[in-house]
Amino acid sequence: MTRDIEICHADFADGVGLIPDGTVDLAIVDPPYGLGKDYGNDSDHIAVDEYLAFSTKWIDALLPKLTPDGSLYVFLSWQHSPEVFSYLKTRLLMINEIIWDRRVPSMGGSTRKFSSVHDNIGFFARSKRYRFDLDSIRIPYDPETKKARSRSIFVGKKWLELGYNPKDVWSIARLHRQDPERVDHPTQKPLELIQRMILASCPNGGVVLDPFMGSGTTAVAALRLGRRFVGFEINPRYVAIARARLDAEMEMANPICSRVGQSSKEAVV
Repeated sequence: MTRDIEICHADFADGVGLIPDGTVDLAIVDPPYGLGKDYGNDSDHIAVDEYLAFSTKWIDALLPKLTPDGSLYVFLSWQHSPEVFSYLKTRLLMINEIIWDRRVPSMGGSTRKFSSVHDNIGFFARSKRYRFDLDSIRIPYDPETKKARSRSIFVGKKWLELGYNPKDVWSIARLHRQDPERVDHPTQKPLELIQRMILASCPNGGVVLDPFMGSGTTAVAALRLGRRFVGFEINPRYVAIARARLDAEMEMANPICSRVGQSSKEAVV
């Protein structure tokens, strides 16, 4: 498995040339939001016009890497999602705008506007032939709901037995400090979010690309689900965190396997 997980300690703009065109089944992109977060550098401290230029640059570099039926999910904030989505729509087919409800508890907040408790996720595809494996991500109905649908017209219906299609509002709690999944990264995404994207949009053994890898959540999800992965991250501390998470995942799956740090390829560009 480790031969299929590549962590590149590099800026995506510098390392993207290492990826052959037309080979990425799914890109999951969680770029800096331009809101001044501390990622150990100034990558998130840029003006609006600079942010949009940065977004255009990574989009133009990434899209040729997608397969003809490849897909892309991108996390954004409401501040920049309209402009970035509009640009992506000139290059790709937009399938959904997904709202991630982070389940932020009511603890005060701004007194001059409504509190922001969601992220915007754009789901785009290279063509109408894009992959979408609904059965792998269905949400089972609870017993009460199934009982309420017990009329004869519903008996034997596949959707009732297997579960329903996730809606475009995903209510999945953000990672709190006490969460065992949490590591030292300010905007770490829950594995549940990423796993749903991979199951829906990347075939078994397919390639997942993460150009802004951060703490390695997408790498862990890809490893767990049997997909290949290549990710880029410029902060060496986050690279180390990602590798440690992959080591732990490998050891849980197979305690006698060699460690990721010894057997996976790390490209330094």
